Amino acid sequence: MSQPNQFSLLKQRRFGPFFWTQFLGAFNDNLFKTALLVVLTYDALSWTTLNPSLLNNLIPGLFILPFVLFSATAGQIADKVDKGRLARFVKLLEIGIMLVAGIGWMTHTLWLLVAAVVGMGLHSTLFGPVKYAYLPQQLKPEELVGGNGVIEMGTFVGILLGEVAGALLVAHKPWGIELVVGGTLACALLGLAASWRIPASPAPAPELKISRNPFAESWRNLSFSRQNRTVFLSMLGNSWFWFYGALILAQFPVFAKDYLHGDHSVFVLLLTVFSLGIGLGSLLCERLSGHKVEIGLVPFGSIGLSLFGIDLYFAGSAFAGAAFVGTGAVDAFGLLAQPGVWRILADLVLIGVFGGFYIVPLFALIQTRCDPKHVSRTIAGMNILNALFMVASAGVAILLLGQGFTIPELFLATALLNALVAVYIFSLVPEFLMRFLAWMLIHTSHRVRTVDAGRIPEEGPAVLVCNHVSYVDALVIGAASPRPIRFVMDHRIFRTPFLGWIFRAAKAIPIAPAKEDPWLMEKAFVDIAHALHDGELVCIFPEGRLTSTGEINEFRGGIAKIVERSKVPVIPMALRGLWGSMFTRDKTNLFERRFARGVRSKLALAVGQPVAPETATPEYLQQQVLALRGDWK
Repeated sequence: MSQPNQFSLLKQRRFGPFFWTQFLGAFNDNLFKTALLVVLTYDALSWTTLNPSLLNNLIPGLFILPFVLFSATAGQIADKVDKGRLARFVKLLEIGIMLVAGIGWMTHTLWLLVAAVVGMGLHSTLFGPVKYAYLPQQLKPEELVGGNGVIEMGTFVGILLGEVAGALLVAHKPWGIELVVGGTLACALLGLAASWRIPASPAPAPELKISRNPFAESWRNLSFSRQNRTVFLSMLGNSWFWFYGALILAQFPVFAKDYLHGDHSVFVLLLTVFSLGIGLGSLLCERLSGHKVEIGLVPFGSIGLSLFGIDLYFAGSAFAGAAFVGTGAVDAFGLLAQPGVWRILADLVLIGVFGGFYIVPLFALIQTRCDPKHVSRTIAGMNILNALFMVASAGVAILLLGQGFTIPELFLATALLNALVAVYIFSLVPEFLMRFLAWMLIHTSHRVRTVDAGRIPEEGPAVLVCNHVSYVDALVIGAASPRPIRFVMDHRIFRTPFLGWIFRAAKAIPIAPAKEDPWLMEKAFVDIAHALHDGELVCIFPEGRLTSTGEINEFRGGIAKIVERSKVPVIPMALRGLWGSMFTRDKTNLFERRFARGVRSKLALAVGQPVAPETATPEYLQQQVLALRGDWK
């Protein structure tokens, strides 16, 4: 059956009103902030004597300050209170903040506008845990990636449209200020109207007591999240993206004015292409992930963030150093006629696309792997980290600019630092690297189809058994699984140079024949029992060796020993179509086989019904695997 389109969720009450509530919130945040930044960049003298570059990094830092201070408390409130009710309170708060901002605009009082910036940061702090805890409560597991993609797309489109509206409205003479005041109030009222349609979403922990000490609660939140290593490192990876994005976005006003020689419409153009890129990348995650949480996209996204960030440095430096055609500031259309600008815009779009590949799977991973009763507080902990990283990004930018760095050099430093951070995180969580290798395999050399992959249990222990066709069997099976798998493999392959590091990092279990190393064989069975006791998935290839003919060899007795110790279900699986590929022991001519199979050959993984441990004999499981494979080797 074909999967429903992710946009069909917008027609459903469980998703649509919530989507529009958060969309309007993101739109209004950015309409207000951008209008203020444009005024302070292009009309600074009538508002303040402070340096525009300082303000462009300071104001975003003030906006996220409430995330540092109150995210933990916001997470507790979201776990204790119905999320629809909380969303309506947040929208009422937004109306009050926009009234204060309106007074600041009309009276030319900068400190009131700065207070409103902090207030909108508080508004977003309270809504943040609701935003990502609501989705796993209302959506099915197979809808979660698509739902997150639509939410991320909506958020960044809201950011884009808000930034465009803010820049255009405030520059409209002579009524720019009045249009911003009216627009922000109207948007807050529309957000309140949308929030009334959000369905009831019962609190997962209504008995929770709200801590009066937000700092102590913040520490408890982060300490709790650290207990799940994969979730916590994913939170750090998510926060790094916000460091990267915040640092780049904060430079856009001055980059547009001083390096691209443009007016405020050029600033809007940069925001537009960057935000469209992130929206596009977020939506493409649904197609590229195959309707599941595919964290293999995260390293792919990180590679793109570095490559195109580095190229943005070269493109920006070349443009700034070239002779500029024309005099004075140009508008967006005039900029498009300048040589070299399309490369800059392409870099920004692709940074956005790969940013979407990076961020959406991380969100979905955090939502699905954390404690269900602690989702809001986990998201709040992530928001604390996000805020700290974004404050740090503002500090780093101010420091480096003060040391004489140009803005293109700032882009380069960020891209290079991203590469170092990626290597560090992926070395700590090798599951990302394993899934990336698997994802690359099935999207380059093969076209993989899964049959009944939903039979692989999403929780609880089980043993997976499969025919052993090639050296990449584990990657194909791992790519189809919604969760990590402990693979049992020959000790010689386990010790292969370089690959051995990956196998050890993935917690594979080495095994040897009894006549060769009885101690290692017994240790393997003990390790398998421990893994199953801990609720993990274990995959074995009962043939004990790769097929040299394409046929399934006799299943050995190891599986019987495993289920005798651990009474867990056994899931038979069969690989189809791998025999004859370059990864098999087929002795016929490799080039002839490759030509016959085509550039991207088809293969499939078929998953059978769970088998009770009492009936999971080697002979019966071999029959099941053979039936699943059929005649297609």
